[in-house]
Amino acid sequence: MKALIIDDTRLARQELKHLLKDLPDVQVVGEAAEAEEAIEKIGELQPDLLFLDIQMPGKDGFALLEELEDAPEVIFTTAYDQYALKAFEVNALDYLTKPITQDRLSGAIEKVKERLETRADLTQARKVLTEKHQVFVKEGDYAWFVPLYKVRVFEVVGSYSRLYFEDQQPMIHKSLNYLEGKLDPEVFFRANRQQIVNLNWVERVEPWFSGTIKLYLKGGEEVEVSRRQSIRFREHMSF
Repeated sequence: MKALIIDDTRLARQELKHLLKDLPDVQVVGEAAEAEEAIEKIGELQPDLLFLDIQMPGKDGFALLEELEDAPEVIFTTAYDQYALKAFEVNALDYLTKPITQDRLSGAIEKVKERLETRADLTQARKVLTEKHQVFVKEGDYAWFVPLYKVRVFEVVGSYSRLYFEDQQPMIHKSLNYLEGKLDPEVFFRANRQQIVNLNWVERVEPWFSGTIKLYLKGGEEVEVSRRQSIRFREHMSF
């Protein structure tokens, strides 16, 4: 698994890298000393796991996680024990207090391996809806059987999601996260927190602000892709 170490203390980063050398399942792909640097490297390196300090200059570890659309697994590494409850509230897998021992670190890594294996099994087992499928959509007195290849965009509207197909825009009581888990990721791309785009409807792509991109769809919709997802889009669509 790929790991990123985020800690404002260089010595702490070095000590953790030294401990991780004895764990062959972990590859340290990078490190960061503060939140903004970490967010950039998470988008660039796509790690499976963050070793995350809590108290750092500027934004703390919790504020960093709030900015991520799709956070990797997290193990907090800190000199303070008073944040443990909050750490587990944000779904951290473990909370290691410094100085970190090899035994505690090994146990934490085993939890990550189990979580990643479970996630992979669920992904393999789930029914994926491809563009060849059609779905039943009902809104009020109207109903449609919609071939998914016709759906240009899924867009969140409160606790609903709106579908754009032909000249119709009905809403269904499903979250965008639920839809993302059901749809074929080779065709349906999560552009940002609000929208999933059918890549077959993309007519052109243009550079946008701060390294992001903007998608122009054949149906007339314009979709701004988040910074992290812009990186994924380029990787997905390149050789």
